[in-house]
Amino acid sequence: MAIAPIGSASALSGAFGVSPAASKPASVSGTDGTSGFGDMVGKAINSLQSTQANADHLATQAATGQLQDVQQYMVASTEASLSTELTVAVRNKAVDAFNEIMRMSV
Repeated sequence: MAIAPIGSASALSGAFGVSPAASKPASVSGTDGTSGFGDMVGKAINSLQSTQANADHLATQAATGQLQDVQQYMVASTEASLSTELTVAVRNKAVDAFNEIMRMSV
């Protein structure tokens, strides 16, 4: 029984559409050929949804006895959990930043 190594943190950033070696940030409008912030968020949500769907599928297989290697479910479940926590943390930071901007006097 061989256990595959866990990928680096860059694998998570790739799941959210963020390139760790990006030379310039994505523009908000996306007029210069790069994907916009909304596209990046949409890709991240889609990635999160597919990760959770995979974990749910493996959980169903494990419950019905069709899954031979339970480690697959545990890895998928942990990956879905960490992705959800990361998404919630990013959302909380965005809300905090928005609230801080709204408190600024003009």
